[in-house]
Amino acid sequence: MSNIPDTLHIHPFASTIGLRIDERSPERSVCSIEVTPDIHHNPHRVTHGAVLYALADTGMGMVLYPTLNKGESCVTIEIKINYFRPAPAGIIRCETVILNRGRTIANLESRLYLADRLIAQANGNFAILQPR
Repeated sequence: MSNIPDTLHIHPFASTIGLRIDERSPERSVCSIEVTPDIHHNPHRVTHGAVLYALADTGMGMVLYPTLNKGESCVTIEIKINYFRPAPAGIIRCETVILNRGRTIANLESRLYLADRLIAQANGNFAILQPR
């Protein structure tokens, strides 16, 4: 299994937006972000959709990485996200699980919450790349 660090010092974008890893295993990941209006808001004073997308995408990678064999890597093929409610302030929590893990493709689901209220849901496919 791969041994990816539990810190984001090697992930500059996640560090820039203040993304935190709260839980991580081959079964589930939880990451979060505390909304900072000067960084995360769009012109309508709610969290920009790209921030929520970044939470889902990073959460999916975090849960998939521990399942990879030595030398393997993974990349996002596509993610579909549905936005249900705005998030003007607070801590947004992203919970991710693997729905199906094949040899070359994995399908994952992320649910994003503000407090205990579902605000977005994403489904993504990742390619599992073999070493060359």
